[in-house]
Amino acid sequence: MPIITDTDTLTEFCERLKSAEYITVDTEFMREKTYWPILCLVQVAGPDEARAIDALADGIDLTPLFDLMADTSVLKVFHAARQDLEIFFNLAGNLPHPVFDTQVAAMVCGFGDSVGYEALVTQLVNASIDKGSRFTDWTLRPLSERQVDYAMADVTHLRPAYEILAAKLHANGREAWLNEEMAVLENNDTYNGNPNEAFRRIKTRNAKPRMLAILRELAAWRENEAQRRDVPRNRIIRDESLLEVAHHAPKSPEQLARTRGLGDKLAHGNYGQQILDAVKKGLDVPDQDCPQPVLKPNLPRGLGPVMDLLKVLLKMKSEDSEVASKLLASAADIELIAAFGEDADVRALRGWRREVFGDDALKLCNGELSLAVKGKKLKVFPTPDA
Repeated sequence: MPIITDTDTLTEFCERLKSAEYITVDTEFMREKTYWPILCLVQVAGPDEARAIDALADGIDLTPLFDLMADTSVLKVFHAARQDLEIFFNLAGNLPHPVFDTQVAAMVCGFGDSVGYEALVTQLVNASIDKGSRFTDWTLRPLSERQVDYAMADVTHLRPAYEILAAKLHANGREAWLNEEMAVLENNDTYNGNPNEAFRRIKTRNAKPRMLAILRELAAWRENEAQRRDVPRNRIIRDESLLEVAHHAPKSPEQLARTRGLGDKLAHGNYGQQILDAVKKGLDVPDQDCPQPVLKPNLPRGLGPVMDLLKVLLKMKSEDSEVASKLLASAADIELIAAFGEDADVRALRGWRREVFGDDALKLCNGELSLAVKGKKLKVFPTPDA
């Protein structure tokens, strides 16, 4: 199976796939030393043929592939799609659409939480996959036959896996459930990283609004610099150092040099001045515009047993409905339902999740339902005189 290395062959291949009802897609990329993922290989399979596209081939133009990804008449099937979709979004400026993620579909169909591709293919297709090339360097050329075989297995076995999952979803009437999850994956906002929001991914403890204002400016500077230089964030400055700078708010290179992990050379250099500028910018933010810390709700005492009961109910509902418990409700959902009942603003109390789990969770909290073991199985009963 020759790899596609030129634009003309790619164009012809993509033209043939435009009549397909669906195609399966996977990517191989590298990201260890860069901010942006380096797309190395794209594997695409239609009903009758499958090819690997060398994204690093000299002179190749991936526009025909991007056009195919944007063709709304062809369903694009991925497994654990988020990183693949992010790559297409960054390179093409838009997302593949429509999309079917077999990992999410498997969770809806009772295959457990975040099932891996190898496990799913084994269960659905009874095929084994050689994962020996999982940690290969995909930037090196030429690619070996074993590497290509490994890469292509990720789309060829995906075809029957998709068809089985799609049939299950149709049979149990859960296609709308999956569509709700796909809407998040297909939303540009999922991948539009705002540098001014980068500080939220840094874990803080007992942070005050002013410290968060400084951290916001520092993290935004680092994000922009990492993108400009195309290097990982921590190659610019580590999270721990950002937190310490935000906490102490240095105003001079000498004060900045005392930050662990920075040193005198950086503090008196170009980066040092940029860091001090970001600190000053954070200090100048008006009090009313400083970010507010996200505080955990003040939960009443004694919720532990209630939460334990809700977790038991969640496990029961997950098994009965054959939907992964992780998809039905998170640990935070359980905590907030136990504390605030109907007023809890959680996904578990909306849409199909409420139907499967949320309504009974509220009834359990209100004393309207009871749990009991009958015939070695857990059952839910209306509480007498509730």
